[in-house]
Amino acid sequence: MKSTRKAYGEFLLEVGKNKDVVVLDADLANATKTDAFMKEYPNRHIDVGIAEQDLVGTACGLALSGKTVFASTFAIFMSGRAYDQVRNTAAYSHVNVNLCATHAGVMVGEDGPTHQCIEDVALMNVVPTMKVLSPADDISTKKILSMCMQESGPKYIRLGRSDVEDIYDENATFKIGGSNTFGDGNDGTIFAYGPTVSIALNAKKELEEKGINVRVVDLYSIKPVDRDTIIKCAKETNKLVSIEDHSVIGGIGSIISNVLCEEYPKKLEKIGINDTFGKSGSAKAVYEHFGLTKENIMSKFE
Repeated sequence: MKSTRKAYGEFLLEVGKNKDVVVLDADLANATKTDAFMKEYPNRHIDVGIAEQDLVGTACGLALSGKTVFASTFAIFMSGRAYDQVRNTAAYSHVNVNLCATHAGVMVGEDGPTHQCIEDVALMNVVPTMKVLSPADDISTKKILSMCMQESGPKYIRLGRSDVEDIYDENATFKIGGSNTFGDGNDGTIFAYGPTVSIALNAKKELEEKGINVRVVDLYSIKPVDRDTIIKCAKETNKLVSIEDHSVIGGIGSIISNVLCEEYPKKLEKIGINDTFGKSGSAKAVYEHFGLTKENIMSKFE
């Protein structure tokens, strides 16, 4: 098990041999795991201090000069405090910059509601030209980040604080606008992304022991989303459930519902944060409080 933020730090070390790669942080290098890059390549790591708006603006300037830029801070600051710069500098100017936001969702745990960002997917999804991605484990983090290096325009990559289970092997493939499906059961589909994918897979396993066969779809590409797979699952499976460490308002559940409404109307049951702020506690306790559990998923198939 490994956190996606740690995988991000390891990825930066791997690609740091490329002298065009520049990493920026906002006084959180130890937490976002860019500190290893900072020690190895101090001349290409810029800490702007507690100034997230400057972080995004400086990152865009470097990207426009031809550098391959990764800018990091907590999701609550990247999507909230620096929203104007993300919208008007990065997106409006279509800058090739990678905005890597760690500590997303209520998984932040003890840091509490002020730092538990449950709105960032909604905020980034409505920004024109922004691509939004959320890896589920170590391997998918590195593969998605590598993919982002080849993709033009602004990208928002959502990363987590806590360790997550390994899901993928080195043969896994990813693409902008894609998804990955586990299983082909017709009793239902569980849509997930980021840390909830492993929860969905554990629910899938236990449901199969009860004779209920479902498939799990990792919607790692939140924007653009894989509309074809959503429609295919709606047509082929009896029940649809989404689970996310994010508000149900504007999150992947809302995105899926929009696709279904336009293409193939069908009920979707959403699991997420229901129009409330988070709670302080261990990540496990907070997940249980909000029903981000395999047991809650399984209850939808009773």
